[in-house]
Amino acid sequence: MPDSTSQTPTPPEDATAAFVLADGTVFWGQGVGAIGDTVGEVCFNTSLTGYQEIMTDPSYAGQIITFTFPHIGNVGTNEEDFETTIPVARGCVLRADITEPANWRSARHYDAWLKGHNIVGVSGLDTRRLTRRIRDLGAPNGAIQHDPGGQFDIAALQAKAAGWLGLEGMDLAKEVTCRQTYGWDETNWTLGQGYGEQTDPRFHVVAVDFGAKRNILRELASLGCKVTVVPASATAEEVLGHQPDGVFLSNGPGDPAATGEYAVPMIKTVLEAGVPTFGVCLGHQMLALALGARTEKMHHGHRGANHPVKDLETGKVEITSQNHGFVVVPESLPDDVDVTHISLFDGTLEGVALRGKPVFSVQHHPEASPGPQDSHYLFERFIGFMEKA
Repeated sequence: MPDSTSQTPTPPEDATAAFVLADGTVFWGQGVGAIGDTVGEVCFNTSLTGYQEIMTDPSYAGQIITFTFPHIGNVGTNEEDFETTIPVARGCVLRADITEPANWRSARHYDAWLKGHNIVGVSGLDTRRLTRRIRDLGAPNGAIQHDPGGQFDIAALQAKAAGWLGLEGMDLAKEVTCRQTYGWDETNWTLGQGYGEQTDPRFHVVAVDFGAKRNILRELASLGCKVTVVPASATAEEVLGHQPDGVFLSNGPGDPAATGEYAVPMIKTVLEAGVPTFGVCLGHQMLALALGARTEKMHHGHRGANHPVKDLETGKVEITSQNHGFVVVPESLPDDVDVTHISLFDGTLEGVALRGKPVFSVQHHPEASPGPQDSHYLFERFIGFMEKA
């Protein structure tokens, strides 16, 4: 159904969901997923595939995801494509009704999957209009209410959206990280076999879990690593006590400056110990903070699987998968840190390396879940640093 941005609290007769932004803008639509309401920062993702991986990416904690691609639900959902045990995205916004699944791997309809994980969503919105609003005015706070009876309290929803504190200054890594250290040996999925097992590792990597995606851990295991996953709050003594060949700083949600209060001292000590270190997404931002740089919130962030990034060393352009709302400020980098990658969308910083040291990081997600595999070489670079060490 067409949406409306009228300020009137009277819904159309067939509306079963209301989506209200903090400025009072109202969208009417059809409710999907769980009945109830939710609030969060509204972002948009431009990926054509991988909605289950997106919804289960811990980096989306605190956010309502607008999918710009209209056909969501066409491959259903399954028990293999989770990026974390419990999805933390606050909700989703769709253009069209959820598509009936037509894929041999589908085990559950997307609407039933949303209900099963208590995720509230809305369909029938003009997502192009909403995306332009986010692009032009920045990421707003919003609230969704799904009520099959069509009874909505628009004023209460606006107040809830306006009163939500937002992601700036919020440490969300502590909410999505593991609670205790564990070992990971599952390797990548292959057709007809499913996931494999790493039984003969060459290296030992300690992965600091700021909200790690499972496919990142699988990528490390597939390249010959025994992976020990530690909580975001792990101290340098705990990390180095595992005697790792390398340390991996994972992706994750929230404001890096807030998480950095406890993570940066650990990273500084790891770097002083000379251990090869690789950071991704929030891990990239954590590493930059440890090196002396600063971060800032972006206008509306980067989220999608079609973002062009240039490797300044080789001149190659990679199409990358991204999900971040904060960025490292290049002018704040110290003299011994080189910018290695930049976004060709807006010129923002996408990668750094500590000169002369086996230490580097990128803003994008090189494991490509979902997305293109252009950046897989970065894991091999990390392996190469451990081989030399």
